[in-house]
Amino acid sequence: MYDIVIRNGTIYDGSGNAPYTGDVAVKGQFIARVDKTISGTAKVEIDAGGLAVAPGFINMLSWANESLIADGRSQSDIRQGVTLEVMGEGSSMGPWNEALKQD
Repeated sequence: MYDIVIRNGTIYDGSGNAPYTGDVAVKGQFIARVDKTISGTAKVEIDAGGLAVAPGFINMLSWANESLIADGRSQSDIRQGVTLEVMGEGSSMGPWNEALKQD
């Protein structure tokens, strides 16, 4: 049993291989499985036929510091399949404490 299964989407998995039609299962906060067909049920099932699905990309050099502070929903990266932002190379704006917030 999964929480969400996205079915029949064109999956771009970041491997560099050609996209394929398949399913993505989510359980809790994690992508539990990506495959051509996932059997079983979910609380929510989404038909993504004709749509692109890009599960779990990692932005290893994110400069979204200021945009995430302004709007923590991260729509520009999430809509591209990014689910993890790695920040802090060079000079970082975080972690935020009261002095930094005042500044």
